Amino acid sequence: MGKHLLEVKNLKKTYPLRGTSNKLFAPKEHMIAVNDMSFYIEEGEIYGLVGESGCGKSTTGRAIVGLNKMDSGEILYNGKDLCKLSDREFRPLRKDLQMVFQDTLSALNPRGRIGDILEETLIIHGMGDAAKRRETVLEILQKVGLSEEHYFRYPHELSGGQVQRLGIAGALIIQPKLIVCDEPVSALDVSIQAQILNMLMDLQKELRISLLFISHDIGVVRYISDRVGVMYLGSMMEEAGTEELFENPLHPYTKALFAAAPDPYIQRREVAALNGEQPVRTEKFAGCAFCTRCPYATEKCRQEEPKLRDVKSGHKVACHLAE
Repeated sequence: MGKHLLEVKNLKKTYPLRGTSNKLFAPKEHMIAVNDMSFYIEEGEIYGLVGESGCGKSTTGRAIVGLNKMDSGEILYNGKDLCKLSDREFRPLRKDLQMVFQDTLSALNPRGRIGDILEETLIIHGMGDAAKRRETVLEILQKVGLSEEHYFRYPHELSGGQVQRLGIAGALIIQPKLIVCDEPVSALDVSIQAQILNMLMDLQKELRISLLFISHDIGVVRYISDRVGVMYLGSMMEEAGTEELFENPLHPYTKALFAAAPDPYIQRREVAALNGEQPVRTEKFAGCAFCTRCPYATEKCRQEEPKLRDVKSGHKVACHLAE
């Protein structure tokens, strides 16, 4: 086992709910977006985080790069707790922790040329003179499959796949140690998805960086990840090495994700259909996060929240009935 580059411990995040009661002075309720999340990422590893929309994946990823402040818990980067740092103390670490957004185009200056946008990052971090910055930008554009002519283009002149390549270039240009990829291929055609994923994997191996790959597509996660964590309603349901998880899923939610996946390479298993939609998880919510939709839920599941525990080496599950 390698060195832990990043370790998340007991992370929790809530958001206030408004308009949930007709009473004028009703007590304020909070929605639990992330609840007691714990996992780690090793140096040079691709860790996949998968789950339905609204399960807290992006909130967790944004917390790692300092875009979300959490209520409690720890995010340890090389032993330093990021949650306890002020914005000023966090700023030097931004060079090591970068993010690729799902909607990269909205994160770019529409009036700036691509070369200027990428060079601005280098200027902020004080990296190189004008000639060196231009050379660095042209080099990173080539690495992500763009050409020198894109240096002078505007973001709106690029296709969807090219925009995502630009987002990856913007994250790589300052040589980070960890990149959080938040649904980077979900809006792309399948053929373009494969190109972007292959490029990411090649760059990850070449540059020896770590990736937190966030997606709702379990087939994409299987393709790119070394280990996978399955999230539901803010909690980690199951975690294992990629092949172990896909060969031997233990949690009913993981099995339901496999049953719903259109990927022909994912082994189908008999699983009862899920009923209803994801509930809003408030502080009043009791029991297992999945108990309202689980076809196997017992009274214990509705009263006592299961802890994420080892059922075999490297395979964890949060389910009372896993065995």
